[in-house]
Amino acid sequence: MNEFIALGLSRPVVNAIEKLGFERPTTIQTQAIPKLLQNDTDFIGLAQTGTGKTAAFGLPLVEMVNPSLPETQALILAPTRELCLQVSRELDLFGQFQQGLRILPVYGGADIGKQIRELKKGIHIIAATPGRLRDLMRRKAVDISRIQYVVLDEADEMLNMGFKEEIDEILQETPESKLTWLFSATMPEEVRRISNQYMVKPFELSVGQPNTGNDDIDHQYVSVRPKDRYEALRRFLDYDKEVYGLVFCRTRRDAGELAEQLSRDGYRTDALHGDLSQAQRDRVMERFRSRHLRVLIATDVAARGIDIDNITHVFHYNIPEDLNFYTHRSGRTGRAGRKGISLVLAHPKDLVLIRRLEKRLKTQFSPVEIPSGQEIFEKRLMGFFQRIKKTEGHQAIQPLLPQLMQEVEGLSREELIHRLASMTMSRGMKAHLNGKELNAKSKASRSSTNGIELFINIGTFDVEGKSGFLSLVCNQSGITGSNIGKIDMSSKHTFFHVEEAAAEKVIQAFNGSQFQGRELRVNAGKPKNTKKSNKKKTFKKGKKKFQRA
Repeated sequence: MNEFIALGLSRPVVNAIEKLGFERPTTIQTQAIPKLLQNDTDFIGLAQTGTGKTAAFGLPLVEMVNPSLPETQALILAPTRELCLQVSRELDLFGQFQQGLRILPVYGGADIGKQIRELKKGIHIIAATPGRLRDLMRRKAVDISRIQYVVLDEADEMLNMGFKEEIDEILQETPESKLTWLFSATMPEEVRRISNQYMVKPFELSVGQPNTGNDDIDHQYVSVRPKDRYEALRRFLDYDKEVYGLVFCRTRRDAGELAEQLSRDGYRTDALHGDLSQAQRDRVMERFRSRHLRVLIATDVAARGIDIDNITHVFHYNIPEDLNFYTHRSGRTGRAGRKGISLVLAHPKDLVLIRRLEKRLKTQFSPVEIPSGQEIFEKRLMGFFQRIKKTEGHQAIQPLLPQLMQEVEGLSREELIHRLASMTMSRGMKAHLNGKELNAKSKASRSSTNGIELFINIGTFDVEGKSGFLSLVCNQSGITGSNIGKIDMSSKHTFFHVEEAAAEKVIQAFNGSQFQGRELRVNAGKPKNTKKSNKKKTFKKGKKKFQRA
């Protein structure tokens, strides 16, 4: 049975949900929908972007609005054109079996005359940006004096974008009898002020902790010198060809220059910033949504309202000056139950800001290493041969096989593979072989730390690379990635460095335990002081390889 029916929704609305393929509500939907359907209180919902907030308020709205009445009954305020359109589209789908229900998005950058004509036909639910709605109010083109429901969607983003004056003016024109539903990812002081001023004893619901990170997002950082930041970003893009991501810059100039540089180097990318007209912005977004662009470079303000479920990575080309922006940046990935990675390209001196973000979001940032040129070269080469193995033979080649065999006669299997691999080496692959080391040492990683080398009888045959090994050790022992240093893996065993204080915990957690039917053993080596050891034995704090979401 569809679990939405138990929330109190009517059969037509549940039918619409089933048609969309939804059977199980998210946490915010499970808790918010029954309360909103009671129709008896103002409401504050705090939950991260991508957790299903639109359905949490949209399903009750289409349930309670009466299509037989001609006036506008519900108003949704959202910070951006993209979010208005998204909300409108979703509510249209939720109410597709509610005969006569009319929903209209109104936003700046579109023909206001056309919007006025649509409003005159009678609209039950309006999804609007604050600026355009205020323009329509001043033209007497919209009447919100009998509004029954006001939804403030992404309230923190609206205030961050400077819509405080417009929101105040709009809410003052609505009746005191209305119900106000406020949804936000964070609860800064200005959002609290609006709730205190315009809401009456609101019921407050927090899914997770306010101002915390989404559990589906893996927060990572890499320490890189500013002059190497561009090459580091390219390494991450080259290492994982499945990356479909956003790169955030502080200024529109930085965004434009970075997009231009990446385009020159052969990456499918474009920039999204405040200098674009609405038509240009629409074209960029459509190309990104359809995956004609692999990477979108954006400023914080320009990227508000981007709602694309399949974004795998968010790269922070630098840490935002306002740390609140980090929540909204990273919230573009890890949506709709999918996993995502949020990676900060941090200056070596930025560790204090990373720690501040950890405290604010109540989460942990994992340090990662920039892929080396050799690693990228090896991965591309292995990928080429994996594709060969999966490729079906073409029937047109079958009759030519005897001749082809004669052409390579005299070559051993090893020689043939060697030459085939050499032929596939592109200019880019050759360039990676000469790539320099980009990982910078942060202040923390240069500090004197005692480490112990441990041996364990688990290798690459058992787990997927160093990231898989790191996850296994942390999950089994309860330590964090920052306690683990250099990892040297072979097929059947691994040597790795662990902070002295955590070594005994690892040994006790693994010794005598079973893994894939065999008993594990961990042997401790001698303590190694990283400050005095040679370069090959330098202790690296908690680094793991960049990996796909």
